[in-house]
Formats: sequence, structure tokens, C-alpha cells
Amino acid sequence: MPADGRARVVIEGIAPQVDGGRFAIKRVAGDRIEVEADCFADGHDTLACRLRHRREDDAKWGETAMVAIGNDRWRGEFAVPDIGRYRYTIAAWVDAFLSWRHDFERRVDADDLRVAAQVGAEIVANAARRARGDDRKRLLEWARRLAATADMDALRELALDEAAAALAQRYPDRRFETKYPVEFPVVVDRRLAAFSSWYEFFPRSASPYEGVHGTFVDAEARLPYVAGMGFDVVYLPPIHPIGRVRRKGRNNTLVAEPDDVGSPWAIGAAEGGHKALHPELGTFDEFARFVARARALGIEVALDVAFQCAPDHPYVDAHPEWFRHRPDGSVQYAENPPKKYQDIYPFSFESDEWRALWEELHDVFAFWAGHGIRIFRVDNPHTKPFPFWEWAIARLKREHPDVILLSEAFTRPKVMHRLAKLGFTQSYTYFTWRNTKRELTEYFTELTQGPGREYFRPNCWPNTPDILPEALQIGGRGAFMARLILAATLCGNYGIYGPAFELLEHVPREPGSEEYLNSEKYELRHWDLERGDSLAPFIARVNAARRDNAALSHDGSLTFVPTDNDEILCYARVDATRANAIIVAVNLDPHHVQSGWVSLDLGELGLDADQPFQVHDLLTDARYAWHGSRNFVMLDPARVPAHLFRVRRQMRDEHDFVYFE
Repeated sequence: MPADGRARVVIEGIAPQVDGGRFAIKRVAGDRIEVEADCFADGHDTLACRLRHRREDDAKWGETAMVAIGNDRWRGEFAVPDIGRYRYTIAAWVDAFLSWRHDFERRVDADDLRVAAQVGAEIVANAARRARGDDRKRLLEWARRLAATADMDALRELALDEAAAALAQRYPDRRFETKYPVEFPVVVDRRLAAFSSWYEFFPRSASPYEGVHGTFVDAEARLPYVAGMGFDVVYLPPIHPIGRVRRKGRNNTLVAEPDDVGSPWAIGAAEGGHKALHPELGTFDEFARFVARARALGIEVALDVAFQCAPDHPYVDAHPEWFRHRPDGSVQYAENPPKKYQDIYPFSFESDEWRALWEELHDVFAFWAGHGIRIFRVDNPHTKPFPFWEWAIARLKREHPDVILLSEAFTRPKVMHRLAKLGFTQSYTYFTWRNTKRELTEYFTELTQGPGREYFRPNCWPNTPDILPEALQIGGRGAFMARLILAATLCGNYGIYGPAFELLEHVPREPGSEEYLNSEKYELRHWDLERGDSLAPFIARVNAARRDNAALSHDGSLTFVPTDNDEILCYARVDATRANAIIVAVNLDPHHVQSGWVSLDLGELGLDADQPFQVHDLLTDARYAWHGSRNFVMLDPARVPAHLFRVRRQMRDEHDFVYFE
């Protein structure tokens, strides 16, 4: 038997939510969260529904009235102005006053009206008992007049008075309301979590002199170059001491030469581990100056967190219980058969001392947060237990709510999504290997319209130090430009590994490999940033377009536009206010000119079918007059393989002069 069988409303089908409220949806500060639910009861009575919401650390709930949108579906919204955690749920009840008023409107017989007015007077009098001060007096007076008025026209006008009805609805009878039993969580991040442009480079390769190990001072000198391209996040691979035992040589050879610098991901040596700096990079003071200089240029620094150790990491001797051991007693190195990583020891999360291990790994995050770092790219999180990440991220976000964590998990879809649900702010994607029109359309439709859109924030990278995809190996300059445009305009978050990207690095270690030849992971590289064929100016234009057009931010919708050529991918993005619209057309064939007709949804773009409009290419500054939904494009990959059009609508000034806004 229910606790109170007089609670008649059913509430179900609440959206958005993730796994019934087990995990949080994600938003950014300043968003408004729209919530829908099915709310209904037996019979024909009228319901009242309230969307309840609060910050997680507030005891008091705020409420927003929900409106019926048809077929027993209700909708409401609330604002999340600041970062932090919020909760929401729904309450609904059969509302006696609203039911009475709804029925009263339909009554015509005088006797029915008089009886109904008496019933209404009692309902209003009950509302008055829940009110205070002037509101109580006004409601009591209304109840008295409902009971006493004899003239039917005056009675109808009195009963249906809008101002009086609004007052009565402030004091509803909620004794028999239904409260949905689940409070749905929301994680609200800063806006950079949903809209960011990342640039990765190795500080050790930042020296102006070939063959000389770079420093934080050298890296600081490179920051204006990065800022000039319009990036707002600089991501550094691990900056810790690099192990000497079993150090890998150039091109990942097993035997290193004496002057080989090793892989930064082989973390730890006699100088220290995850809380130490590589001595050749510089001091903590110099690192602090690097971070401060980046901040002054509008850039945040992201650090790599890789929870693994070189054989000579201090943890190995101090905490042998944190590692697996082979039958001969040696520590088990990392493997992904047939690949072997002899220079890396993974942690054993099944250790009897797992609690101490968890605490120490959390302290790694806390240590760098103490040095002003609020963005972390986490290496291979899918090889660590889910419970660890749920605990560690929740704790870190309690201590530093502004932290952003990027999950580098190129693995099975369900694993990637689980990590996002557990709290990773952003996630690497399969974009790197999606090349055809069909692949890109299906994948980004899934990302933007599937259930993962509530918690999985994609971050698209056309290359990384680990991945030189085939498209860049064989596609030439046109492929680099096209992949950049796609990453930067399909996704709110994107990044490149440079200077390899803007300098068109494309030679693999061997045929069929996605590893770079002369990979920067294993050696110092000297980059000529002033090369005439550099894509840096092009990248700067793309980032400027992202920055200047709200449609390309996380708020912008994404709609794929039909074309009659499978080598041309076209899509439109429109901001939430519909004031800013972008059309992107990309030639997916890096070797040949492609042309075709695109078929626009003019209504989606906020355009009048009878009026011409202008499209302004933000890459070349060219402008074209278009009319109607069907328009022609031709794209030459030898020049610019894409159009990035801003839609400019026809306007008239006070002198009847026609112009395009």
C-alpha cells in the first residue's frame, strides 16, 4: 500500500538525465537547462508541475513552473549561473483551483455557475489560510465576493479574473503532490570546458638552437607564436624527470645511445617523479613564469598526467607493493602484445595497498593544482579502474571546481563513454579516423544528437604525437587544411600537435604505421617556425572565426546540409539566438577540384526564401550573393579546400539603402 494513495500524479520520462540519475549531465556556467517530463493523472483534473532545482550545497530548493506542451508532456527550465554541482527533480499535483477554474470557464447554466462559485469560494478561502498579510486579505475578499455575487455576468468576470487567479496560484494545496524520488545531478563547468582550442608542443624542442635541449624559458618565448594563432590552451607532454633504465632510443629503438633523451612518458628518475621537474627544463620559478606569461596572453597551461613509472622512478623502490611482479621477482613492464614498453611500469590497482596508491595519485593532481594548473590531459585513463576515477575526479572537483580533465582514451566506445560519465570534462574522439562524408555525418550526428550529448564533450584532434593518420600522410597540404577546418568547426573543443601540424609533418616511421618518422617522443626536434609554407596564418584565421562567431561555440546547433557530391561535406551551425549562422563546405578529396550543389534549409538559417543573402568566406574574405535554398560551390584543395561562410542577411537602413549585416 502506498504511503498516501491520494497522490494521484504519475511522473516519468524525465529528460535530460544520464542512466536514471546515476551520473550527472554537463553544462557550463551561464547555461539554462531545459527539462521535460511526462506528468499525468487519472480523470480530467488539471495538474500543476514544478521543476525543482538547487545548488548541491544549498538546502533550499528553487522552483520554476512547467508548462504543458502537449500529450501530457511538460517543460521547464532553470539557470546555472556559476560552476559547481546542481540538482533538479520534479513535483506535480492535481490542482484543485486550476481544475475548478478550467471547469468554470465551460459552464453556461446559471445554477451551475452559482454552485461552482460556492465551490470556488471554499477553494480560495483555503488558499487564504496558507497566505499571509495583504495576500490573505485579498483572497478572503475574493472568496466572499464569489459566494455573494448574484449577477451571472459579474460572477463570471469575477471568477475568471486573471490577477486574482495568479494570486491564488501562489498558495496551492500541495498536500497530495507527487515528488519524483530521484534528484538528478548536474556538473557545471566554466565555458572553456565546452569551447577551447588546444596547442600541444614539447618544451624540450623549443630551443632556438638545433640539438640544444629546450627550457621553460625557451617555451615561454614561443607563447606569443601560439597566441598569434589564436589558441587558448597550451598542452605540455610530461615535464618530469625521464627514466634512464631501459630508456628508448630514437624512433622507439630498444637500445638508447648515450645522448638520447628518452620518452617523456617514461616518468621518474633519481631526480624525482611525478611531482618533480626535468632538470634540463628548468626550475619551479621558471615554470611559474611560463604559466604566468601564458595567462597574460590569454592562454591556460594544460599538463599531461600519466600514471606510470620508469624503472628508476622513486616509487619503484619506495613502494614495490604498488607494482606487479613477474615470477622471477622483477617488476612487470607494460605490454600490449605484441608491443612491449620495457621503459614503463604500470601501477597495480589490485594491490593490497590500493588506498595509499589512490591517495598518492590524487596528491599528484593536487600538487600541480597548487602550482596554478587547472587543466589536465590524462594519459590512457582506460587502463585504470573506473572506481578510482570516480573517486579521484569527484574529490579533485570538490577542491578545485574549475578543473578541466581531458580523457585520452582511444578505446572501445562504451569505455570512452563510461569515463565521461565518471567525470572527465572532455574526451578524445574517433574523429582522427573518420574521413568519408558518410563516416563524418554519422559520427557527428551521434555525438551531437545521441544520448552521449548530455555528458560526452568531444575534443577533436587531426594529429597527436602518437598518431599520424593516413589522411595526413598521403593528402598533402589540402588534407591538413581540410582536417583542421573539420576539427575546428564540427566540434567545440579541438586541438593540434604542433609545430608538426602547421609544418605539414607527414612521413611515417614505416609503411602502414601511424608513428612519425623521427618522432619527437624520442628525440629533440628543431622546428623552423618561419617557413613560408607554414599553415600558421591559416590556423589563425580559423581560430579567429571560431572566436568571433557564436554559432561555432558549444551553443551552436549542427545540421548536415545535403549535397549532390559525396566528396563535399556541408553543414550549418546556428547560435542559440539565431542571430549568427555559419555554413561550412569542405572538399574531402585532397587531390582534385570538386564541385556541387548544396541544398540549404533556409528556415533553419533564419532566411527568407524570397530574399537574396550574402555568404562571406571567413577564410578568403570572398563574398558571394546567394538566393534560394540551392547554391553552387567549387573547392580546389590546391588553394583552400573549404568555405567557412558567415551568412549575412539583407537589411535596409533608414534611407531605404540595402546592405548585408
